[in-house]
Amino acid sequence: MNKLNFSISDTITGYVTDFNPSDKSFGIKTSGDQEYRAYLTPTVYARIAQNLEEPYRDCTGQIEQLLVPGQHVFVYGIYYPQGDGYKFEAKSLVFPNDKPGSYRHEEPDWWIKQIRSIADSYLKWQFNYPDREIDYHEYRTYLHLAGGKKRDDFLQETDTISRLVYGFASAFLLTGEDRFLQAAERGTDYLREHMRFYDPDENLIYWYHGVKVTGRREQKLLTSEFSDDYDAIPAYEQIYALAGPIQTYRITGDPRILKDAEMTVDLFDKFFLDKDGGGYFSHIDPITLDPRAESLGRNRARKNWNSVGDHAPAYLINLWLATGEKKYADFLEYTFDTIAKYFPDYDDSPFVQEKFFEDWSKDQTWGWQQNRAVVGHNLKIAWNLMRMNSLKSKEEYVQLAEKIAHLMPKVGSDQQRGGWYDVVERVLAEGEEQHRFVWHDRKAWWQQEQAILAYLILYGILNKPEYKVQAHEAAAFYNAFFLDHDDGAVYFNVLANGLPYLLGNERFKGSHSMSAYHSTELCYLSVVYTNLLITKQPLDLYFKPQPGAFKDNILRVQPDILPPGSIKIGACWIDDQPYTDFDAEGLTVKLPDTKAQVKVKVTIVPTA
Repeated sequence: MNKLNFSISDTITGYVTDFNPSDKSFGIKTSGDQEYRAYLTPTVYARIAQNLEEPYRDCTGQIEQLLVPGQHVFVYGIYYPQGDGYKFEAKSLVFPNDKPGSYRHEEPDWWIKQIRSIADSYLKWQFNYPDREIDYHEYRTYLHLAGGKKRDDFLQETDTISRLVYGFASAFLLTGEDRFLQAAERGTDYLREHMRFYDPDENLIYWYHGVKVTGRREQKLLTSEFSDDYDAIPAYEQIYALAGPIQTYRITGDPRILKDAEMTVDLFDKFFLDKDGGGYFSHIDPITLDPRAESLGRNRARKNWNSVGDHAPAYLINLWLATGEKKYADFLEYTFDTIAKYFPDYDDSPFVQEKFFEDWSKDQTWGWQQNRAVVGHNLKIAWNLMRMNSLKSKEEYVQLAEKIAHLMPKVGSDQQRGGWYDVVERVLAEGEEQHRFVWHDRKAWWQQEQAILAYLILYGILNKPEYKVQAHEAAAFYNAFFLDHDDGAVYFNVLANGLPYLLGNERFKGSHSMSAYHSTELCYLSVVYTNLLITKQPLDLYFKPQPGAFKDNILRVQPDILPPGSIKIGACWIDDQPYTDFDAEGLTVKLPDTKAQVKVKVTIVPTA
């Protein structure tokens, strides 16, 4: 093929190898082991990565001092044709910090500041807080780039409210700021009042897909309105209906939430569970509650990642953290044993299999997925396997997590520009060297979360340097390009080169796919694993239990399922007064016998 005879703008991400002051050029080596030479131009500018609500951190005057060997840098520039090749001229640079090997996202309060800002943005957008009260009648599933929303004729989706509630609850756990708990509790109440259906015949709870509002008329929608799941009750919608309430339950112990969770788990076990073949079906008929009903069409008698694996991160791990109940630990073990048994499928692909027929044979013809891989689902399996391994250690959990971690960078990441891709073909066609993109080479915010957490948690637990590198690279790309410093929160998608993509649904801050969930889950888990297992810094957590809510008046404060013996309670306060009735190693606080709701602050510290 002839060399292209026009200029191309793009990003190169990697590590500085040298700097030549005579021609203002520097070498850069990518994660894919490609080496380039970049030339500074008279108008080049540079910045240090800044967090949400921080001022722009210009470092243009220090570029030459920062371009030292080993420095990680994102370079946006232009390739100009020159001779038999190209000359790459740098136009802008982003540094993760001001010295090699240092990353601002390891600052002990980086992720705490970020979750506070994201939660405040959604409070403003959804409820015009603090100018108005938090009222979920004002909630809209769809939010425009700067938080604008429809006034009439709108749909309130159950799962997106629940995911927003998760974000508020997580923000309270890390900051103790009461506005976030108020938003979480009011959202949970709204879900219970408007989106919950109690079936007295079966003594079970179902969650509506959502509520459609036209003028003053409210229409409850039991079956999904989403095209993948139309006219069915999908497991994942029932799963994510619990995400926000259960994170709130960890804080308050509200017994109504626990009862809802118990009855929803009963729903899973009675109608979604395949008692003979194992695992959970992905859909049931809304009338007969039969997963094998002909009316389900392409979703008849199917199983998938969402129906089997999403229980754990969405609500089940948090339910176990709050209760310590063996039945939830057993449910978790069953979930991960099922994943480890059926999802690996490495004969012809580096990706797991995600969709199955009833007998666990591969479903490679379903809808848009066909024989395609969602990069983030592979990574999500890895980090959740490691969480589960800290609860019940099994060799097969670690082996699968590490296999995924080893395979994914080459086939799922952009080793030239940084960041992680979306959906790709699972199998290479003859003669191909790269798995083809199904739709585009854009990078979604939630896929970055999966990569960051996969390698962060693997590194925190196993302490292998290759995982540290991947975790830093993924987090640096996310913090360099996904934070919206103009309007708040994070972008849905960026182009391959890191520039925001702001067309169609991908310009929204709220949609069927996006709420304040993945961005806040990333903040919460990142600070837990970074501070407690990696940088060895204390972490404060906040709770506000209702009187007598928790069993035996014992508040469980473990921030996540961390390796046994790795953390303990360093100090505790109740209503800002020092309090000593706690089990440091057991990570529990014996609550005082009071009729008032108290605020509990605990400092969690690493043990070594």
